[in-house]
Amino acid sequence: MLKIKDIIKELELYAPLSLQESFDNSGVQIGDVNQIAKGALLCLDVTEEILEEALALDCNLIISHHPLAFKPFKSLTGRNYIERCIMKACKYDLVVYSAHTNMDNADGGVNFRLAELLGLQNVRILSPLKDALLKLVTFVPESHAELLRSALQNAGAGHIGNYDCTSFSSLGEGRFRALEKSNPFCGGLNELHVEREVRIETVLPAYKKSMVMQALLSAHPYEEPVFDFYPLKNEWKQVGSGIVGELPEEEDELSFLMKVKNILGVECIKHSPFLGRPIKEVALCGGSGAFLIKDAISYGADVFLTGEAKYNDFYDVEDRILLAVLGHYETEVCTKEIFHMIISKKFPTFAVYFSNVNSNPVNYL
Repeated sequence: MLKIKDIIKELELYAPLSLQESFDNSGVQIGDVNQIAKGALLCLDVTEEILEEALALDCNLIISHHPLAFKPFKSLTGRNYIERCIMKACKYDLVVYSAHTNMDNADGGVNFRLAELLGLQNVRILSPLKDALLKLVTFVPESHAELLRSALQNAGAGHIGNYDCTSFSSLGEGRFRALEKSNPFCGGLNELHVEREVRIETVLPAYKKSMVMQALLSAHPYEEPVFDFYPLKNEWKQVGSGIVGELPEEEDELSFLMKVKNILGVECIKHSPFLGRPIKEVALCGGSGAFLIKDAISYGADVFLTGEAKYNDFYDVEDRILLAVLGHYETEVCTKEIFHMIISKKFPTFAVYFSNVNSNPVNYL
């Protein structure tokens, strides 16, 4: 029987929790993930109406983009909607799970979906994640080098951009003497042994360190294999904040924004003064993405689309870029489609529902 933890495992393979920002609280918010999964309701925010909808559909799993709980609780009395939702979810054994900034930063996450909806080409990360990669160096007998490379790759090492199975190897001599109580793979006890070994170097995401190390220890023939993990300062260009891409053809500013408004169902677009320049390079970040305005300008984008920005941001861009603010909800509601894709691909017969509740707290006249 399919358990809720099995569904969560797939979500976290796609958007690992280690990709979330330090301020965030993605992951399991409420409930026992070991229970049998009956159905999942997908939403942007968790509200009391969402809980009612889940109960009516006989769903015991709610998957949201925005976490229900951001701050610690000193009491739980039902004094606001967050506490009332928590109390109700506990009462009816509902599990609430959120994938927030980890889904924002993931390869194929929220901003990739926005770029796809807008028809952008040559899409890449605007602000790649830093300090998130490791280099593994290990030494193995020449006879077992290929076996070890394969094990490391299967554990998630050696993936760089659109390439996998990446590594560097060099031949050399390994020297050791096996002491009493050892069980050497080669060489005799108390004898200095020289073995032709291969030095293997490969790259991996830091969050996969334990999986890769376990694979190394399982595949390596030595009783005491030698290996080192080195932190890298390289940017991890496959994950991070924001997206930049190109339109198939140049468009004028008004036509482009009207197209965006129609595609995303935006009721109102706030924008800085038109610059009278064609739009070709588009930078974007769903939700609260104003922190990336400088990155978009440095990149040379013609327009930056985001969900929220401050008043002074419209001044600060001056004549360097067109800033367009589309609404937080409007730029992230597509997250539900990503959740559905992940779950239905792995569990095609499992009941998954899009919430019909409009949880956008912002209204327009």
